[in-house]
Amino acid sequence: MKRHLRLGVNIDHVATIRNARGGMHPDPVRAARMAAAAGADGITAHLREDRRHISDKDIERLTEELEIPLNLEMAATEEMLDIALRHRPHAACLVPERRQERTTEGGLDAAGGQNHLKRYVTSLREAGSRVSLFIEADAVQLEAAVSLGAPVVELHTGAYCDAFLEDPIGERTKDCLKRLKDAASRAEELGLECHAGHGLTFDTVVAVSAIPAIAELNIGHFLVGEAIFGGFDSSIRRMRALMDKARAEAGGARSA
Repeated sequence: MKRHLRLGVNIDHVATIRNARGGMHPDPVRAARMAAAAGADGITAHLREDRRHISDKDIERLTEELEIPLNLEMAATEEMLDIALRHRPHAACLVPERRQERTTEGGLDAAGGQNHLKRYVTSLREAGSRVSLFIEADAVQLEAAVSLGAPVVELHTGAYCDAFLEDPIGERTKDCLKRLKDAASRAEELGLECHAGHGLTFDTVVAVSAIPAIAELNIGHFLVGEAIFGGFDSSIRRMRALMDKARAEAGGARSA
């Protein structure tokens, strides 16, 4: 029986557009409701230290008003831990964060930061949040997640998406995809639930969706960008359909 592949829609860049001018429009919470109606299984929002997109008020409203799970992306800092413990989101994903970066540029160093991360993982789990670590597709990082007690990892798909953009059938693209497949399989062997995300598009989502060990994809910037041309609802429904088709075809190939 093939596993349903969940879609988490990241609404950060709805807030980016709002903040460019100020005021209340477009409303990220309205976008979250629309995403749910279009087939999203959850909503992801990254509350950054500099509040460049999602705000504290957004998190408060999402926690109170959403009827589907909220995944709070957060840096491992005291401020963010306090906020997460106050709102107790369904899920909390620990991510690396640098003020000068435009977007998250790589995975968390779970192996090198175990002493720092352990308390955050433990505190969030005790509060009832499903904890995940956003990491590179690397066996050492997967094993560190197990040591830290994180039940979920999210594999950074940025390298694969960048390689695909340069050459969809090139050796670098194939190598990046193989690393994702190997890491997802290893995560499953270790008892970790495996998610993936970053930079996924209509083109790159197909091969990633076909990886059977991946349980959830988190996609945001591309969907918000596509909304300019065809609507937010339409972009999410198309992404959902591509994911479902790729997962179904992968399941059929394995059983043949």
